[in-house]
Amino acid sequence: MKNVPIVVLDFGSQYTQLIARKLRESGVYCEIVPYNEKIEDIVAREPQGIILSGGPASVYAKDSYHLDTKIYTLGLPILGICYGMQLITQFFGGSVVPASHQEYGKAKLSFESDHSIFKDTPCGQTVWMSHGDKVDFMPEGFQKIAFSENSPFAAIADEVRKVYAFQFHPEVYHSEYGTKLLKNFAKYICGCESTWNMGSFAKEQMTKMKARVGDKKVLCGVSGGVDSSVVATLLAEALGDKLVPVFVDNGLLRANEAEQVQAMFKARGVGLITIDASEKFLSRLKGVTDPEKKRKIIGETFIEVFDEEAKKHDGIEFLAQGTLYTDVIESVSVKGPSKTIKSHHNVGGLPDWMTFELIEPLREIFKDEVRVLGLELGLPKEMLGRHPFPGPGLAIRIMGEVTSEDLTLLRKADVIMLEELRSSGYYDKTWQAFTVLLNVKSVGVMGDNRTYDNTVCVRIVEATDGMTATFAHIPHDILENISRRIINEVEGINRVVYDISSKPPATIEWE
Repeated sequence: MKNVPIVVLDFGSQYTQLIARKLRESGVYCEIVPYNEKIEDIVAREPQGIILSGGPASVYAKDSYHLDTKIYTLGLPILGICYGMQLITQFFGGSVVPASHQEYGKAKLSFESDHSIFKDTPCGQTVWMSHGDKVDFMPEGFQKIAFSENSPFAAIADEVRKVYAFQFHPEVYHSEYGTKLLKNFAKYICGCESTWNMGSFAKEQMTKMKARVGDKKVLCGVSGGVDSSVVATLLAEALGDKLVPVFVDNGLLRANEAEQVQAMFKARGVGLITIDASEKFLSRLKGVTDPEKKRKIIGETFIEVFDEEAKKHDGIEFLAQGTLYTDVIESVSVKGPSKTIKSHHNVGGLPDWMTFELIEPLREIFKDEVRVLGLELGLPKEMLGRHPFPGPGLAIRIMGEVTSEDLTLLRKADVIMLEELRSSGYYDKTWQAFTVLLNVKSVGVMGDNRTYDNTVCVRIVEATDGMTATFAHIPHDILENISRRIINEVEGINRVVYDISSKPPATIEWE
């Protein structure tokens, strides 16, 4: 097991993964482990510091999560965040009580002392609070180092035991100097160096893949999206002709996407095998309306198609996928008690009947890191700047049953929306943009005729990693052009709506 400078113990916060992302942005590698990770496994990572994440529980609740208290005897610097702060307070003899006023949102952080954890950040900075409990009094040996209007103990420290705690969430975007605070903890308190970058990650992964694959072969599923393209390029450099890249046209792609994918890999000299399995996918989706069932059918069919192709080649023992950290996090609580949001078709391992092992070189990195990795590998910026596209494709952007007719309608609407977004310059300013066919019909008037046609929803969001997102404030004239063109140019659609929900509480995709 390699050295991990910072280990984050996950107590179930939906923000936990942002801690890792912020630290990695600062060049400090870290890993997230469950709150109940065995102490010997934590020690084996040779960490220089430990962070206790936030969480949805109360420390005094009957079913609350508690760590192995041997953590406190390792002599390592510890930073508790929100729930982590309350755990520290409770363990060392302080008091945690329900707050008379729950605190959610922005707060001004004022310094009580000139502490190294606040180095090069201003007093009065904005931080993000999200808690219903509070520290009533500090444990012996701790000192208050910062406060806010509603949190008298917004940050505390015990320099002797090297234990620190924040009531606020530095990892959240709204904490304006949060990344710097986390880096200060890693650099000035834990003594970590900023050595983590995508160049070193690429070399490390290539070395791992060569050692693992040996003289065998790897079947790589390629969709043409950012993730699978980066995986295929990484493995092509590492393995050469031991890589067998396969593009499956599942009939659920965007307009002209199959042709674009083939052209891109041809230009890079990668021999892409293309399989048209659209009829198989659509026939299996016939009559299916439940979104989770759609995802599972698509995932299982992908695996089946890849297995059939693998049998045509000697020596294939591995299947490579573009699974990301966020896919893993949102699918199942593999890192801790975080709640399952939805399943992903490429997460959770392979079925028992499969004859090859899974390779997921991007499984522990975030989307923005994948794009940086792509640049390191020489992929064009235009391709790497493409918006995320889900593995199940347009199937989860059609509410209810997926039909060829509905796919045609959705593709036409999507092309128009993307054309308008690109021409206005907003495509590169947003994280993801797409249309959703609601399969809800409404009355309209076109010319002198009454219509009863479909409704399309336009979904455009701003985000940094997809873990959280806000709806994009697109100028009304652009939205008006999108709506006018879709209604005028796509027969069968007479109403366009705009999704103004953020994540959370909504997800980015509709299904």
